[in-house]
Parts: sequence; structure tokens; C-alpha cells
Amino acid sequence: MNIRPTYLLPAALLVVAICLGSCGPANQDGDERRMDFTPGWLFHLGDVPEASAPDYDDSDWRPLRLPHDWAIEGDFSQDNPSGTGGGALPGGVGWYRKTFHVDQTNGKRHLRIDFDGAYMNATVYINGHELGTRPYGYISFSYDLTPYIVWGGDNVVAVRVDNAEQPNSRWYSGCGIYRNVWLSTLSPVHVGLWGTQVTTDEVSKSQALVRVSTRVEHELPADGSEATGPAAVILTCSLLDAEGRTLTETGSDIDIACGETCVAEQEMILGEPHLWSVDDPYLYQVKTVISDRGTGDVLDTYYTP
Repeated sequence: MNIRPTYLLPAALLVVAICLGSCGPANQDGDERRMDFTPGWLFHLGDVPEASAPDYDDSDWRPLRLPHDWAIEGDFSQDNPSGTGGGALPGGVGWYRKTFHVDQTNGKRHLRIDFDGAYMNATVYINGHELGTRPYGYISFSYDLTPYIVWGGDNVVAVRVDNAEQPNSRWYSGCGIYRNVWLSTLSPVHVGLWGTQVTTDEVSKSQALVRVSTRVEHELPADGSEATGPAAVILTCSLLDAEGRTLTETGSDIDIACGETCVAEQEMILGEPHLWSVDDPYLYQVKTVISDRGTGDVLDTYYTP
């Protein structure tokens, strides 16, 4: 892996806003690398271990759109083990299932499922294969679906959420997949999951120094074939105002071997920043683009507010 020296392009000296320091775990809604995966789920309250199988008959399950909390749908009772601290509402085990089609043309790309939050002990399956369990209920998590995807056919993701052992919280936690879910489609070379960190350590009324740390990943081939050669790419970070206009940008040439991960450090200087305040909570965002150095084709685009 080799990172060549960073170059800076001219900055636009516009009066805009800047946050005094941020880390960017989020992508801009509607970007090309991920899709809203919240519609079209089925739900069953109660434990059904065989529901992880793709051919399980879920025709009598309840259709819903995530996010969802089954506890608030229950009855308040002093006998519920959650206790008053947990809202006196029921816990238990619930299952979610979703069937989705994957085009054959996506066969060279990688698919990930990203959960913004599920409470708690969420075990995720794809086509009957267990991907893992996230025991903690207050954190986002993600799994690679690629090795088990049926390309050009239907696929079934199933999620078992277990909040039966109570009390386990000092406040009302809810039960279920209580935040959004996303399906990410990635080229082999892409920004890693929550792979950017943006800080503005030096800020004044005259200028701000913006530092961007980006984790770039070069995945092994999605079809299980042998590793390809190194990828020669350009990593470009642009600072955008609230209207999406580019104010300044920087780029780095990166050579990264298949199966490797590297971290690129870049800097941008913004003149006359409009400082964030409670009365004026205006934010910039950083747009990160990875493109092929030979063809110029865009491989990945990632936004950090």
C-alpha cells in the first residue's frame, strides 16, 4: 500500500458555517451506496427458531415498516418483569423477516446490511446462515451479506431480537428493531463502515483547518475468486456548504492491495468560516469520492455531516 503526497486545490473564500469538530458515522440519505431497507418486513412476537430458514412459511406474520417497538404495543402491568424503571411493559422475543431480490448484475459488488439500532441481543441470518449477535442494544452494527447472497434470485434476511431477560435497563428501552436499517451496495474499493473522522482543531473567524481521516478498504472479490492486483485510486475530499456547493477540496493518490485497509490523512483550509452556534446551528458536510486513477470511474461516494 502506498499513499502519495496530498495536493490542495484552491479554496473558495465564502462565508459559510462550520462545526467546531465532528466525527462522521453517517451517510447522506439517498446516496448511491445504500438504500432504505425499512419497508417490507414481517414480524412475529414469540420465539420461532425455525424462522431463520429461508423456506419458512411466514405468510401469517404481521407486515410492518421499521422502526418498530413491540413493547409499547403491549399492556402496562406491575407484573411485567421490566418493572417501573423499564416502563412496566412486556419484553420477550420477537422475529423479523424480509425477502428481497438481488440482480445478477451486482455479482461483482459487496452487500452489507446496516442496523442503526435493535434492542437487544439481535441475531441476524441471511438465507439460513447465522451472521452474528449484537448483545448490546444501544449501538449500531453491520454484517457482510456477500458470501451467502443468491445473485439473480430472492434472499431472506431474518432477525431474532431477545429482550426476555429483564430487568436490564434503568429506563424504558423498548423492544425490537427500533431504528432504521440500510442495505449498502459497495464496489471492492470503498470507504469503510463509518470510515471517516472529521475534526476542526484550529478555528477562528478568519479561517478553519479541517482534518479528514478516511479508512479505505479493498475487499477480496465478492464471487470468491482469487485476489486481484492492487487498486490505483484517487481519494478526493470536498467541503460542501449547506446548499451542497463545493468550497474547497483535496485529493490523494492511493495504491492499495486486495484485502488490505489503509487510512489516509488529508487537510483543507476554509477562509472566513461561519461558526456554528446554538442560535445558528448550520453545518458543513464532507463529500468523499474514490475514483479509479486510470479510467476516472467513480467507485464510491460517502458523505459526512
